Order: sequence, then structure tokens, then C-alpha cells
Amino acid sequence: MRIQYVGGPTAILEIGGLRLLTDPTFDPPGDYPVGSGLTKTEGPGVAIAEIGPIDAVLLSHDQHPDNLDTSGRELLASAPLVLSTPSAATRIAAQALPNWSEVELGPLTITGVPAQHGPDGTEHLVGEVTGFVLRGDGLPTVYVSGDNASLDVVREIAGRIGEVDVAVLFAGAARTPLIPDADLTLGSRDAAEAARVLGAKHVVPLHFEHWAHFSQGRATLAEAFADVDGVQVLAPGEWAVTESS
Repeated sequence: MRIQYVGGPTAILEIGGLRLLTDPTFDPPGDYPVGSGLTKTEGPGVAIAEIGPIDAVLLSHDQHPDNLDTSGRELLASAPLVLSTPSAATRIAAQALPNWSEVELGPLTITGVPAQHGPDGTEHLVGEVTGFVLRGDGLPTVYVSGDNASLDVVREIAGRIGEVDVAVLFAGAARTPLIPDADLTLGSRDAAEAARVLGAKHVVPLHFEHWAHFSQGRATLAEAFADVDGVQVLAPGEWAVTESS
């Protein structure tokens, strides 16, 4: 398996002969007038024209531009399959993947798993979000967290799925005035604990830079994962090889 970090929450996952794209964000830096306002500080490390063919988009949610920006929305029109939340499927051309439901794609089984985009009881403010688990015969088991802030959710997933080979964790401790003083995604220390809970052999953090509302980043990830083997904090455009083929 190979993973290319594009920037923010966006990565290309190559597994089982398939190419999957997470939360597409390809806009240049700029401001987005959503809620209290979000600011993108850096463009992608891979241009949208360089992405190449994609078999499916794994979209954790559609309601926030740091997970689906204007260019990302345009890309969805050419994607053969977009998997996302049931509520996203009412707004965009996506196939709903409710929690614990499955879709077969070539050699992969893709399972929708819970994600909680903030503290308990805040879904009415932040909206519905999903994560994904990828599995297949002879292939690594991969967990893509989406915008999840809850270790209890990670424990639930580990309890049902078991250990994973690769954990792709959204880990910037996002904070906005919408829910003051609360992380809307995993912080660095919680991401490290999530990796331990999942028994992950390889960890690739995403969504920890390129937006102004992240309260943690590369430095805190390096500190939190100092005693965790198998973590790769990639530079934009860089590839990680997480399992030999």
C-alpha cells in the first residue's frame, strides 16, 4: 500500500490496485465565509491536474470547506464513486455509507464507521461525519478517521474491527468559535493514543496544517509520537509505503 499526502485532509491511497482519494481540497489559500469563517493558509502539494484516475472518493463530510472546497466539489463530478454520510447524499452526488454498512469495490470491502466531530452532544452544530475502514483478502486493514475528536469512538471501532495495519488520522486539534475551548478533531496526544488503541503498525497523520483553525501541528505530532513506531508525518506531495506489495 502507498499513501500520498496532498495537503490538509487530502491524500491518495493506493491499495489492491485501486486509487482512493480522501476529502478533496485543492483550492489556493483564501477565506471561506462559513460559520465564524475559515482561512486556508497554503495550497495543495499536488495540483488537481496531477492527481490522475481515481476509483472512489472517501468523503468524511461535505458541509465544511476544509474537507471539501470549491475545487474538490468540481472533482466529485468526474469521480466514478463518492462515499459519504447519509446526509451528504441528500446534498451532493454521493452514495450514503451509514455506520457499519459495507460497499464492495474490487478486492476491497469499505465499511462506514462512526466519527464524532467535536464533544459529546454537538452533532447538531457540526453535522454528520463518517470514517472508513478498508479491508480485503491479502491486503492491509486501513482506518481513515475523518474529522473525529473522540477516543471513545476509536475504542468502539477497535472493539468491532480489531487491530488495523494502517491508521490515517486527522490530527490537527481543530478549534473554532462555534464550540469554544473544545477540539473538533483529534489532537496530537489523542492521535497517538488512538494509534495504540488500534494496534496500528503504520500511522499517517492528515489534516494538521494548511488551515488557520488548527491548534496543533508538526511539532506536537513529533512530540506525541516520539515513542510510537511506524508513524510517518509526510511533507506535501510525499509518498509513504506502508506495506510491501
